[in-house]
Amino acid sequence: MVLIAFGSHDAVGQFNSRSIKKNNKRISNFRGKKQGFDKSKKYNAIGLSLNALNYFGDIAPRSSATSSDISFTRPAFGLTFAHRFGPRYTLQAQFMAGNLKATDRDSADPNDLKSSVYRFQRNLSFRNQIKELSVVAVFDLFKNESNYMGRVSWTPYGFIGVAGFLNNPEAQAPATDLQGNSLPEAGKWVKLRPLGTEGQYSTLDPTDANYGIKPYKVAQIAIPFGIGIRLKLNQVMDFSAEWGFRYTFTDYLDDVSRNYVGLDKLKSPLAQAMSYRTNELPTYPRNPTPSGIAGVDVEAGYGSEHHDNSRGSKNDPDRYMVTTFKISYILGATFHKAKFR
Repeated sequence: MVLIAFGSHDAVGQFNSRSIKKNNKRISNFRGKKQGFDKSKKYNAIGLSLNALNYFGDIAPRSSATSSDISFTRPAFGLTFAHRFGPRYTLQAQFMAGNLKATDRDSADPNDLKSSVYRFQRNLSFRNQIKELSVVAVFDLFKNESNYMGRVSWTPYGFIGVAGFLNNPEAQAPATDLQGNSLPEAGKWVKLRPLGTEGQYSTLDPTDANYGIKPYKVAQIAIPFGIGIRLKLNQVMDFSAEWGFRYTFTDYLDDVSRNYVGLDKLKSPLAQAMSYRTNELPTYPRNPTPSGIAGVDVEAGYGSEHHDNSRGSKNDPDRYMVTTFKISYILGATFHKAKFR
């Protein structure tokens, strides 16, 4: 029995020794389990933003894609919903409403004979009440591997996405039509798209510069993109400042794109008055030419159909810039407080 007991002890010892070696080998080969951004680290947030809108287009101080008049900066307000789904990635939806505005008379220099006097003499103006719904992907520079409480204190970021917006420019109607008759719409803001100020609803001749022109659509698409910086205010609130552009696929944010159309081909006295406004300047007329309307002359180069009489530049789509300041609140967050006994 003594021999059996000692033999069993040796067998158990050998078994334990082999088990320990096997475990040691398993431990030495263990490389860890890769941790993903699991459900516990994902979170949603809502935000409220104050935005500044700036317009870039045909009614600007100069004939340049980067020309804008900062004095026409207009406010806009936005509401956002964001879903954090990765250490660097957030998907954000936003609704924004605001105004774009510009006028030739206030932004163009009449003494700049090289590039601005044409715009001043054109004397067009507009406002556009933009309503935009966008979805963008946000890419943080610094990773957040933890949950919302462990997010980085600050990070720069970039964003790009797609947006849909309503485009329906307006302008204030003058007191009279081109023949001096009072307009019922005098002083009111009038929607320009239904008037077809560049001949969209008129029967044009094949030789006309705007022949084949079609009405532009109210619903439009844009590509929003830009950069920003986000700061962690506390466990559940962030502050963001960002600078972004909206690249659009329309040249009619301002109702200006192509050549002047013969005023006699426009469908109403109001359409004629909203299409040609050089006559409202105190310097008019200087070199009057017939407009096609009995008793009405226009200044040479303005308000009459010709391939050289440009009203706008159809080669450059209009754009707008959005500067944003936003406060975000993390939804479903709970504060973890230490317990003392």
